[in-house]
Amino acid sequence: SPLGPLPLGFCILLAITFLVSTLTQFFAPAEQAAIPLIVEKRDLLSANSLYTTTMMASVIVGFAVGEPLLAIADAVVSQLGGAFGLGKELVVGGSYIIAGLILLILRTDEKTARLNSPPHEQPHVWQDIRDGLRYLGKERHVRAALLQLVILFSVFAALAVLAVRLAEILPEIKSSQFGFLLAAGGVGMACGAAVVGQFGQRFSRRRLSLYGSIGVAASLVGMSLFSHQLFPTLILLTLIGAFAAVAGVPMQTMIQEETPEEMRGKVFGLQNNAINIALSLPLAMAGVAETFLGLQAVFLGLAILVVSGGLFTWYIADTGSSHHNS
Repeated sequence: SPLGPLPLGFCILLAITFLVSTLTQFFAPAEQAAIPLIVEKRDLLSANSLYTTTMMASVIVGFAVGEPLLAIADAVVSQLGGAFGLGKELVVGGSYIIAGLILLILRTDEKTARLNSPPHEQPHVWQDIRDGLRYLGKERHVRAALLQLVILFSVFAALAVLAVRLAEILPEIKSSQFGFLLAAGGVGMACGAAVVGQFGQRFSRRRLSLYGSIGVAASLVGMSLFSHQLFPTLILLTLIGAFAAVAGVPMQTMIQEETPEEMRGKVFGLQNNAINIALSLPLAMAGVAETFLGLQAVFLGLAILVVSGGLFTWYIADTGSSHHNS
């Protein structure tokens, strides 16, 4: 039954998406703040590499097995007498419950640190935001790393939109198979993160970031030249993912290393909000830009954006008060 001009089911879907996104604001910053609590500082780069690798692997596997798994769940629930066809909902909701139960056994020793804090201290949301912004204003390295991550997420959000257009113009695949293009980027990111975890300790964080940014920019330039050929497109998308991991994993590690424990929640909260904005704007703008400017111009524009961010991060780290070389 419709609710005004919109169908009721669509409105419910919007409400659920809004609630999930709202609750993510609690989870995502805590997730990043917890990694430095359970991992030694010298192992943070490897830990973030492993985190990125497993995250992208799970996304790729999810795309591959998600649809048949949900179909099987619906069939099983129907055979068991489920009248409402809630198989999909049970699988997705059950996955969240399993993840929550796993988190219950995680020990971060956070309670020990809280013993010294004032009793019954009330949260101050706006004050925390101001504190986080003030901290970013003073810490050049953290600010530059955050900017680099925002740029990388913006590029991937734009590529998610452009992948649909690429699938339309590539003769070898159907437009509905754009997921294969996104999967290539995910495979590249997982591989790049694994390489960083294995060999990244030999280089400074800023050097890895610059190399990764140049690699992403070069691959985007290649995309502008070979966007009508499937095999080069898949190779270049894989390279974009790999170089993005080379740039992004060290930047995330730098933020964790240089942010004191009492500021991590505030800083990672701001990071999560900035990344959400960075994901939203390209989703709205990339398709419009492609319509008016064409794919080649959009890819070249993204390349300029990425390499500018990498050079800026290098400049900030090079002229900052402390030279981070761990």
